[in-house]
Amino acid sequence: MEYSQLEPKVIWKNFEALNSVPRPSKKEEKVIKFIKEFGERLGLPTTVDEVGNVIITKPATAGMENRQPIVMQSHLDMVCQKNNDVDFDFETQGIQMFVDGDWVKAKGTTLGADNGLGVATIMSILESNDIAHPDLEALFTIDEETGMTGALALKPGELKGEILLNLDTEEDDEIDIGCAGGVDVTASAKFNLNNSNGESFKIEIKGLQGGHSGMDIHKGFGNSNKILGRFLFLGLENQIQLISIDGGGLRNAIPREAVATFSVQNSATFLKDAEQLKTDILDEFATLEKDLSINIEKADSSEKAINFDHSKKIIFALNAAHNGVFRMSPDVEGLVEASNNVARVELKNGEIRILNLSRSSVESTKWEVANQLKSAFESNGLKTDFGGSYPGWKPKPDAEIIHLMTALYETNFGEKPMVVACHAGLECGIIGANYPDMEMVSFGPTIKGAHSPDERANIPSVQKFWKYTQDILKNIPLKN
Repeated sequence: MEYSQLEPKVIWKNFEALNSVPRPSKKEEKVIKFIKEFGERLGLPTTVDEVGNVIITKPATAGMENRQPIVMQSHLDMVCQKNNDVDFDFETQGIQMFVDGDWVKAKGTTLGADNGLGVATIMSILESNDIAHPDLEALFTIDEETGMTGALALKPGELKGEILLNLDTEEDDEIDIGCAGGVDVTASAKFNLNNSNGESFKIEIKGLQGGHSGMDIHKGFGNSNKILGRFLFLGLENQIQLISIDGGGLRNAIPREAVATFSVQNSATFLKDAEQLKTDILDEFATLEKDLSINIEKADSSEKAINFDHSKKIIFALNAAHNGVFRMSPDVEGLVEASNNVARVELKNGEIRILNLSRSSVESTKWEVANQLKSAFESNGLKTDFGGSYPGWKPKPDAEIIHLMTALYETNFGEKPMVVACHAGLECGIIGANYPDMEMVSFGPTIKGAHSPDERANIPSVQKFWKYTQDILKNIPLKN
């Protein structure tokens, strides 16, 4: 199907235009320029702040001047993940999309529907001549996916809106009123290299589903770094010496692939035990991870290795690091309160780095997770750093905008929406710290597989979302 045939045409047109512009996190120069020029072409006041957030303002349409002013907000950057066999450069190429039934997908890469469909929706409102809305500030933030530095740098007093509509939720029957905060936990160390005393092996894990390290963390998907750690642990009985590890990628993506090279003594014993563990793990994940592949082979490596004692410290640290759900919320049924994702493990030339993202909707529990990781790492000689901490978003279930959107959803779709808090990092918590009186809500169309090459956007859901969004805008409450 041609994109020009998809409904609503205006959103898919803008999404296609946006996806032609490279926009990796922390490298958003091209998409900032794209959005700035978009606002200027419309003749609307457009500003870019010191870090790259773009704000475009549009006056209320006729008859809407007495409604509360609003902010519509989405982030410009996207998670850049691809399958290993795909040749793609996220810094220079546009996303290659295609239609598959009721879904829009990308060819072997993330689609960028998170949060590109939100951006495209706001663009569509800005360029419209026949959609009713109050005074509007369109806020396009940068770097949401790798630190939320755009939202963190947003200055108090910059926005005049009294209601914030964040378009970064991924289930079309949900109204999100709260989210988790997070902190980056990084462990590192540098070890001397020596000649290895055993036979070299390579173990490669691939074919896992991956996914969003917040929204999908409770689903039990395999973590390639943790699976790899189980095989390395076997080597402790055989004087293992680590040579290299390359596992996972971004902190907010559950790692799908990992590979390690190392040497062991008593290689026949190790290989026998490793093959048995492979059988056990494939059986453990048979239901959830049907494409999981584990390859164990001898390697012809002349590289130097870390000695056994230091290798043992790394392996202990990796295996001790908590991964997955840490605590379920005692107050909100089904909500993950706290979790950790062991996202990236890199060992090269004797230097080890283990990157984690710890999340929690409760600030004290967030630091409990982070400090437990610190204990695991530093007891094994690795230095631990915390960075990129951001607050969660405390729900205000009695806010007027929540009641309005709930009623409109029931009227439009004949059923009640799910009013929820999520275990993802939304920018609402950060923005709310500087705008404590602003009512905030997050909603969006259905997107599956975010942060993985399986990411896909549901076409009928986008149609539903577009209708709902327009209805919300024309029913924004009167000014107090």
